[in-house]
Amino acid sequence: MSLVTLDREDGIAIVTLNRPEAMNALSKALRAELADVMVSVDADDTIRAVVLTGAGERAFTAGLDLKELGSDTSHLGAANDQAPESNPVRAIEQCSKPVIGAINGVAITGGFEVALACDILLASTNARFADTHARVGIMPGWGLSQKLSRLIGISRAKELSLSGNFLDAETAERWGLVNRVYKPDELLPAAKKLATDIASAPAHMVQAYKKLIDAGYAKSFAKGMEIEHKVSSKANRQVKAGDVEESRKLVMERGRKQ
Repeated sequence: MSLVTLDREDGIAIVTLNRPEAMNALSKALRAELADVMVSVDADDTIRAVVLTGAGERAFTAGLDLKELGSDTSHLGAANDQAPESNPVRAIEQCSKPVIGAINGVAITGGFEVALACDILLASTNARFADTHARVGIMPGWGLSQKLSRLIGISRAKELSLSGNFLDAETAERWGLVNRVYKPDELLPAAKKLATDIASAPAHMVQAYKKLIDAGYAKSFAKGMEIEHKVSSKANRQVKAGDVEESRKLVMERGRKQ
């Protein structure tokens, strides 16, 4: 049985963490498979957007496999390893296509970090988020301590990370952690619909725009503006007026249908 499954549907890829009996825990083998799948997806020009989810309704992923860690502490190095085959955040981030996280259940600790590696988050009403690093006694190494505060504010991030308390889907939406919340049976269709919308835009523009947003996000606002100016000045000089007019007509037609 594959620990990570890959399905292709009309320009989108559905990647599923597939250890439902273990709450999709991130075993060494699963992390290696995820890296291989994401490399495959990135190299496939027919794929324009990705949906990442977990098997079942209980868990997106419960994070690192604590049973595996308990029997062999050498696996603790995975929390700091930057190689994609060990670090699932790097495995996801190496994909140039937009990745939509369809958070179907709990996303705990390392699983929370995997969720934050996605470009867009949608959640089921079953979704809950928790950072239990402090309670488990392991410092985060996949970005949670820095990403979460930038997304929801430092006070809320400290509340979650220092208490280890769970955050429900509705509060996560209100705090801006997830974009929208759906009933369990509506989550994957909604994620696929959004992925299809993204896939309908020119692939080179979507990937370049994603890269531009990410490049400026971790910088100051002024530095981000400098990056945008540099990138847009180079790219826009290559745009032809006729292409813009044709694209404008398509955008207007799409707008009338939405």
